[in-house]
This record gives sequence, C-alpha cells and structure tokens, in this order.
Amino acid sequence: MEVETTGETVGEAKWLALRELERLQPGLDKAAVEFQVVSEGQRGLLGVGYAPARVLARVEEGAVASPPEAAADESDHVRRVRELVEQIALGIGVPCRVAVEETDEGVTATASGGDLALLIGKHGQTIDAIQYLVSSIVHRAWPEERFAVVVDASGYRERRRATLETLALRSAERAIESGEAVSLEPMSSVERKLVHLCLQEHPGVETSSEGAEPNRFVVISPA
Repeated sequence: MEVETTGETVGEAKWLALRELERLQPGLDKAAVEFQVVSEGQRGLLGVGYAPARVLARVEEGAVASPPEAAADESDHVRRVRELVEQIALGIGVPCRVAVEETDEGVTATASGGDLALLIGKHGQTIDAIQYLVSSIVHRAWPEERFAVVVDASGYRERRRATLETLALRSAERAIESGEAVSLEPMSSVERKLVHLCLQEHPGVETSSEGAEPNRFVVISPA
C-alpha cells in the first residue's frame, strides 16, 4: 500500500501520510511504514515560489500493530499525549508505536519499534525535550489536573537510571577515598535530579549542581 501527501514541511507531509494509511488500514503498525521524501519543498520569498514538501509512504498489506494501541475508554489527556508523541517522533523522522499507560502518579508514553536512537538523543537530551514539550502542552490544556507526564523509548529511562545510579555510587566512593570533590559530566535537569536523589541519604557525601545550561553538572563532595 502506498500514499503520497504534501505539506508545508516534510514532517507535516509524513504525519498526513501516516494518518491516510491509518484510515485505509485501521490498526496500522506505524513502525512498519517506510517513507521516501520526494521533495523537501520550498518556502519561497514573500509567498513567491512556494512549493510544498512531498512524501511517499509505503507499508505492506496486513501490517497491523499487536496489541491494539488505543483503548476505547482511554481519557482525553491520554489520547492527547499519544498523539503528541507520535507527531513529534514522526516530525523528526522516527515513525514508531506509542503505548500509553495511566496510573495514579501520571501518564507514561513509551515508544517502540525500529531504531529509536534519534528519538532518544545524546544522553537522552532529545527525549527529555520531547517530554518537557508534551508535558507543557497537556498541562496547559488541562490546568486543573496536575499529573506527571513521562516519555520513554524501549525502556531507555530504566536503563539510564541504572547507569546513573551506578555512576553516582562509584563517584561517591571515589570522593570519600580521595577526600576531594568529583565532578560528573554535564547532564539534563532530569538526570541531575536522579543523581541527587540517589545520594541524598548517602552518609559520606553531599551533592550540588554547578555551571550553566546546557553544561550544568553535578558535583559530589565529601561530607
């Protein structure tokens, strides 16, 4: 199955193509869709010479996601989180499946399928930015409902959390043994918070953040 769509940007054209394929094949496995950029388009000057971006999208017949992604009784904000993550992922060229789980603590959207390295970014910088953007949009739409929004990709956050905790504990022991402060590599605010929480009850060290964004980092000092 193949469709061709146009849009102001390549990302918009891909999004429209995906929606058209979903209309033609309900339950479509988004990760199975292949895109070919026919033209990246041209904005033109003062509206003169404008040409839309053109995209071909292909998928094999019967490429259906299992289990189905959307539940009939899911809430509006869960549906909105799913749509936002899908749209952003597609916009940066990473079509994927997005499963959303809602608990008392909040909403977690997990992307899966294919190579998600571009979606995650170096040290999770891209996925952290996506999480911040989705959270801001959803909270603005539902200001009275305060809940956490987490965006994950194939278990990245759990793997990264384990890595950071190991790094934090080893660095704490090094700081105690040497009697000198240990500075970690620059991290996002999300990752710095994980390090602080990991060591907040450690009897031998104290932590602080130094530097300016985007190069702010954690310093582990002997107590």
